[in-house]
Amino acid sequence: MMAELPVDQVRTLLAAVDEGTFDAAAAALHVTPSAVSQRIKALEQRTGRVLLQRTKPVRPTESGAVLVRFARQLARLEQDAWGELGLSGAGEPTRVSVAVNADSLATWFLPALTRVPGLCFELHREDEDHTAALLREGLVMAAVTSSADPVPGCTVRPLGRMRYLPVAAPDLAAGLSAGPLPEALAAAPVVAFDRKDDFQDGFVRRLGGGAAASPHRHYVPTSEGFLDAVAAGLGWGMVPEAQAEPLLAAGRLVLLAAGQWADVTLYWQQWKLDSPALTALADAVAATAAEALRR
Repeated sequence: MMAELPVDQVRTLLAAVDEGTFDAAAAALHVTPSAVSQRIKALEQRTGRVLLQRTKPVRPTESGAVLVRFARQLARLEQDAWGELGLSGAGEPTRVSVAVNADSLATWFLPALTRVPGLCFELHREDEDHTAALLREGLVMAAVTSSADPVPGCTVRPLGRMRYLPVAAPDLAAGLSAGPLPEALAAAPVVAFDRKDDFQDGFVRRLGGGAAASPHRHYVPTSEGFLDAVAAGLGWGMVPEAQAEPLLAAGRLVLLAAGQWADVTLYWQQWKLDSPALTALADAVAATAAEALRR
């Protein structure tokens, strides 16, 4: 017979992951750090698996992520049940955790949240190629992602395409017009979001440059900062159409390749839960995306 998972131990594991340390989890649960440690050790003994990497902050192992996801789903269902009973639970607001990429956050995503009043949101900013990993680890309930492959236990729906334009400040753009554009871009200063961002490199390769963008690159890890860096002339970059168009019209940015762009198809992935809060949020995100993104 399969052993049951003690709810207090599972909740303690979730608290440790969310709070980052045993001490912080103890404070959140109103118990001692020793009690947190004992509960997690007991859960590891019960499952026969190491569930946490004892780093700072603590991180779930692959097995731990399964139980963290279960704990978060359990908490979501519990809150929904309290709501259907017309009770407030422990006085906690209905909270939904979502992973979203920086460009969506800076352009179209926040208006979707205003369509579902009464919810509290915990947003995790991550590149669209990596947001699904947060779902897999149980750290979020839903995600805007570029992956059409469903995370186990999740549903997927397409949202639309976000278009990116290759742009630069006028002075920098003037210096790129002398020769073939792929070679010019491969040598010119470039702005990237962070060290995982190879979007600009991929665009140069698609133009036929055969090489990555220039090693002379600046890392600017916010969507607004990225736009400002490109407009200031630090380097060229792929900027979301919604952000680029006003600056193109004002002459502060120049389109580097007429008729050339890069589209990223975005998807909404969420847990397979019959949760009114998740359903309402998914509908709001889909409706907002239909207005803001390309089909």
